[in-house]
Amino acid sequence: MLRTLHIRDFVIVDQADIHFEAGFTVFSGETGAGKSILIDALSLALGARADTTVLREGAQKADITAVFDAPDALRPWLLEQQLDPDDALVLRRVIDNQSRSRAFINGLPVTLGQLRDLAEHLVDIHGQHAHQSLLKPANQRALLDAHGGHLPLAAQVQQAWQAWQTAQKALAAASQNEAALQEERERLEWQLADLDTLDLRPGEWDAITNDHSRLAHAQALLDGATQALAALDDEQNSAQSALGVAAHSLQPLLRHDNRLQSIYDAIESARIAASEAVSDLNSYLDKVELDPARLAAAEERLGVIFDTARKFKIDPPELPALQLSLRQQLEASQAAANMPLLIEQNRAAAAHYDELAAQLAKARAATSKRLAKNVTQALQTLAMLGGRFQIELTACPPGPHGTSAVEFLVAGHAGTTPKPLAKVASGGELARISLALSVIASQAARVPTLIFDEVDTGVGGAVAEVVGRLLRELGQRHQVLCVTHLPQVAARGTQHYEVSKSTSQASTLSMIRMLDDKGRENEVARMLGGLKITDTTRKHAREMLAG
Repeated sequence: MLRTLHIRDFVIVDQADIHFEAGFTVFSGETGAGKSILIDALSLALGARADTTVLREGAQKADITAVFDAPDALRPWLLEQQLDPDDALVLRRVIDNQSRSRAFINGLPVTLGQLRDLAEHLVDIHGQHAHQSLLKPANQRALLDAHGGHLPLAAQVQQAWQAWQTAQKALAAASQNEAALQEERERLEWQLADLDTLDLRPGEWDAITNDHSRLAHAQALLDGATQALAALDDEQNSAQSALGVAAHSLQPLLRHDNRLQSIYDAIESARIAASEAVSDLNSYLDKVELDPARLAAAEERLGVIFDTARKFKIDPPELPALQLSLRQQLEASQAAANMPLLIEQNRAAAAHYDELAAQLAKARAATSKRLAKNVTQALQTLAMLGGRFQIELTACPPGPHGTSAVEFLVAGHAGTTPKPLAKVASGGELARISLALSVIASQAARVPTLIFDEVDTGVGGAVAEVVGRLLRELGQRHQVLCVTHLPQVAARGTQHYEVSKSTSQASTLSMIRMLDDKGRENEVARMLGGLKITDTTRKHAREMLAG
């Protein structure tokens, strides 16, 4: 559940620290005081997009921090993200005046995507315009799937649809472009034939160029190595002999002057190195030989490689990579023209889609009956006595969302035939249906915190009392936060915050304070009677709070 919300320099909020408890918490205040700003701030901490318009006038950055208890269901996700599941969850969002945004979980930088993934397990927000979105078929379908827990299955159906469409396109392309594909395969085959005949292996080019260079200069290599060996190991005036004489001359002098030691060591090291070089040169000369036949073979191989590289207009070392690429292209082209295989792949993709779509249609049918029954029952308490809510599922052509179309129908009075919401529901009826759906869907929700942002718009009187009672009952199973303008709803809260606005010549600021019993009485009386609070409205407020 949400424990605290810290807001700094956000819209018209200078600074606010709000502490929450379990149960049903309400926020009220004059129109324009900034009640919904709290919901907007929390949404940012949960990963919503933002720009510089959220900064308070003159501020350098907006800073929002929300602290939650971590629900048990989040343990696997937290461990996967290398976060301690036993710690409180501290979600922080900072937006500066350059539109730069930073996000943190428990002090560690994260992406907005990670915040949104986390938010799905923490909070469910029902916005004040939710009833308007109910008129869209796509939203009706999404609400039904969310309530029934069909969203993973619906995602599988969408993926299966995309796979089927891809298989269909491949089959159609193969049918329409058979001649072009055949021409492409023939081109790839003769190009590969040249490269396969050449059979240039990776690394062979470097090896053969080195061999050719060595064979072509074998005589020069022999002459040079022989001269070097003579300079190092000739019987007279060789480097090795001169170094031996120098070392022998210095050795007896070391006991008289130790400063000669480093010079002697250098000469001795050079003598040993010269001796090793003599040994290596002798070994080299034993292996170097003149081989005109191998030289001719290397030159012939180089010529063939050069000719092939010129034909393909690439450098010789690139030929093996080209050969691999052409072979992969040929395999892909052969697969693309394999009509029996493509037909089977298309059939299998269609069958997989049909199976998943049938499962989704069956699940939607079961959920629609249950949801329609529960909403119909709720409408009886929301001043729609005799009203009926119905979810109609009709077969539709296969598509990314399955083979069943979803439409919400309502009959506002007994004895009338249910018709689409957009055609028969008034604004007030639509708000009540939306509220009933929100409450019923939330009863099954697994997230610990539910937020209702003025979802009670369009209702009043006895219906408002029922709304307050429903939200209070919901608060026994979840933490419920509600922005409201109805005194009947506010009186049902276990906590009550007042949002007010003060204006000076310099700025306009919104302030949030928790109300005590006297403050609640005054606020509910204001909500009942407007700016002027009378003894009658105050008495009525006390009665509502006592009830």
